[in-house]
Amino acid sequence: MITIYCYEKCSTCRDALKWLTSRGIAHQVKAIRETPPSAAELGMAFKSYGGDLRKIFNTSGMDYRALGLKDQLPKITEAQAFALLGSNGNLVKRPFLIGAGKVLVGFKEAEWQQALG
Repeated sequence: MITIYCYEKCSTCRDALKWLTSRGIAHQVKAIRETPPSAAELGMAFKSYGGDLRKIFNTSGMDYRALGLKDQLPKITEAQAFALLGSNGNLVKRPFLIGAGKVLVGFKEAEWQQALG
């Protein structure tokens, strides 16, 4: 089963959910702010995106900027990054989809089409 972590007020998340529904792709939705992805899920995304922490962080978010993570990110460990992401769902790039052997972060229709058909 595919799980998609979303924020209900995020238009990109709404677009991703519409895309999944229009293609009949079964999924469960979790509120990313209240229930961020687990460390194991974040680890899978980290590996899927070539070990680039920036790919799984919401780098355009206010929390990211307020914490000054742009300068800190290159210096923190994977474990520290996952602890931050797990404690603050606003820091996770969304939507965050995991399941069926796939991890997709952010919504780019072409990428999702290739991965999920």
